[in-house]
Amino acid sequence: MKLWILRHGEAESQVRTDAERNLTEHGRAEVLRSAARLIGHPLDAIIASPYTRAQQTAQLVREALGFEPDIDTVPWLTPEGDPRQVLAHLDGEQNVLLVSHQPLVGNLISFLQHGHWRQPQPMYTASLAQLEGEFLLAGSMRLVSVQNP
Repeated sequence: MKLWILRHGEAESQVRTDAERNLTEHGRAEVLRSAARLIGHPLDAIIASPYTRAQQTAQLVREALGFEPDIDTVPWLTPEGDPRQVLAHLDGEQNVLLVSHQPLVGNLISFLQHGHWRQPQPMYTASLAQLEGEFLLAGSMRLVSVQNP
């Protein structure tokens, strides 16, 4: 299985709530550069946080790739999400793109590689990580790459 983890692009800093932050123009450009790295890779699903900036990121990727299925929006991909919960929800999924936030994305990558998140993977805005493994289990995935826009 292949798992891609994308942190949302740069977002506005001043809004009413964190969940309502929109991507900036720079953030949109970052996302499109990262989306280009997914061209030619089969995806079965794009799963995203409900936060505005993650939804906008996922939609930009979807359009750039010509990905036809709808984006799956889930409450367990928010910034303070638990990597164990993410793993439980992904059981049986193949070739998936997750669009989320720090600190969850860094913690999740570490959890998938090492079985813990004491040393989270640094992930900048619109950074794209690719992991591979036979099974989606804590400590069983291999980090193939982390690419920054």
